[in-house]
Amino acid sequence: MAELESPNVMPKLISFLSSLLKRVAESNDLNQQQLLHQKVSVFHGLTRPTISIQSYLERIFKYANCSPSCFIVAYVYLDRFTQRQPSLPINFFNVHRLLITSVMVAAKFMDDLYYNNAYYAKVGGITTIEMNFLEVDFLFGLGFHLNVTPGTFQAYCAHLQSEMLLMQPLNFADSSLSLGKSLKAHLCYNEDESSSHQNQQQLAV
Repeated sequence: MAELESPNVMPKLISFLSSLLKRVAESNDLNQQQLLHQKVSVFHGLTRPTISIQSYLERIFKYANCSPSCFIVAYVYLDRFTQRQPSLPINFFNVHRLLITSVMVAAKFMDDLYYNNAYYAKVGGITTIEMNFLEVDFLFGLGFHLNVTPGTFQAYCAHLQSEMLLMQPLNFADSSLSLGKSLKAHLCYNEDESSSHQNQQQLAV
């Protein structure tokens, strides 16, 4: 976990995740045919938020006080959500609500201590009632598939790191994001034990 906790790594990760989500949102917003088939959900705002994705994610990072690994897990959740909900692609009308919800759910699942929904609602600039609805819809959208094995975590870290090195060839190689080995204590069960637990029910929040 030490690599993510480095003061030089997280700002770069936040910046990259913001850039990635911005490109996805731009692509989906430009796809007019796809917009016709999108359904409106609780994540969809009536207007496009004025705050940028990066500023919003930086605000979450500053005030949520969750463990750095929560942002990787939130990214995993967003990937799972969009795969399970193809009619709800990420765009500029829902990305902010999806971000605050995914980070909050990740914090609840990963961290021993975390803030309540009212606090996250304040951080995200929404009401507590809306935050509650977003959480429920997000969990059902994921099919309550919240567990992230160390292998999965490490794979996402490796993917993000390779993409960051391609886009920003700085000195990031000095701070590897390959953290799966150190996450075993944080996750439900070790990936190596998954074969003996494959019939077990996933833990619910």
